Amino acid sequence: MKYLFVVQGEGRGHFTQAQSLKSTLERNGHQVVAVMVGGSAKRTLPLFFTEKIGSEIIQFQSPNILPTPKGKHSSLLISILYNLLLLPVYIRNLFAIRQTIRDKEPDVVINFYELLCGATYGLFNPKPPMINVAHQYYFMTPAFHYTGNDTWQFNLLNFYSGLTTMNSLKILALSFRADDTIQYGKISIVPPLLRQEVLRQKVSTGNYIHGYMLNSGFASELTTWSYNNPKQYLHFFWDKKNVEKTKKLTPELTMHKLSDSGFLKFMAGCKAYATTGGFESVCEAMYLQKPVLMVPTHIEQECNVIDATRSGAGVSANDFNLDLLLDFIPTYTKSMEFIHWTRAAEAMFMYELTRIERQESNIFATM
Repeated sequence: MKYLFVVQGEGRGHFTQAQSLKSTLERNGHQVVAVMVGGSAKRTLPLFFTEKIGSEIIQFQSPNILPTPKGKHSSLLISILYNLLLLPVYIRNLFAIRQTIRDKEPDVVINFYELLCGATYGLFNPKPPMINVAHQYYFMTPAFHYTGNDTWQFNLLNFYSGLTTMNSLKILALSFRADDTIQYGKISIVPPLLRQEVLRQKVSTGNYIHGYMLNSGFASELTTWSYNNPKQYLHFFWDKKNVEKTKKLTPELTMHKLSDSGFLKFMAGCKAYATTGGFESVCEAMYLQKPVLMVPTHIEQECNVIDATRSGAGVSANDFNLDLLLDFIPTYTKSMEFIHWTRAAEAMFMYELTRIERQESNIFATM
């Protein structure tokens, strides 16, 4: 089978999921003919993805969520206005996606939460079936219970998620844990897609806190906390443009440019992890059994945090108050449940994809 990936390029989670699934497909005799990445002009593709994905990368501009002027949390209003201005660009890119599907002739398109791919299928419904993969689809099932205060934003998130799945054949919802029910119509609950590099890490407990910031505006409060806690070493990663490989903000706080091997090495050796609430890195911390502080910057990450807290990953906060994380470390309980669930990922994904392959073969046989 030939697969075409379309990846939403915000953060690092969808990139690592694409890498992991590509390796799984290739181990099972399949081929990824190209990887399309939708992103913003404000962000660059991380080197760990461009150097290791091993397939042609086709970039296009797509809608994204913008941070507030202070660069911390995300602004829904600013994001809507900005993306409306770029609507002509996005419309052109719908045709470009359709043309790429025609040119590459994949048997299946796998959409990692990219809106324009969903819109392409909603408008043109290309011949190859589309499969959707993301944690956000878990929020669309009865298994998830939203406990926050922004119900209208939660409903808007699920509406957005639905737009990415228009005319989808199958939706694979990544989950922190196995639920009693794993099928909800088109949606199947499946384990996270962790890369082999994560599974092979040698775990230790160092004297530093590891971290990742999606929005660089949090650097100022981290700097303040570091000056107030001069004995605590911090190693944080970001994908800020036009910065050197490493940058010391205080003698104890080092900011690293986002990289694959470096990020995982620091994760495996830290005593705890702090992040802005992305799904993938929280999964990596849970697999390596590191307590986590999560600082959500928008509704999607808030839902991630609700779900991760329910799974025992750690604690949440409105800012990078690392005192909360240090207080949580002694109460953190290690569990093998998540590790066992994650190790079933390859078998469950190949089971779902094989079912789709058989379904498509039956359809063509009757034509």
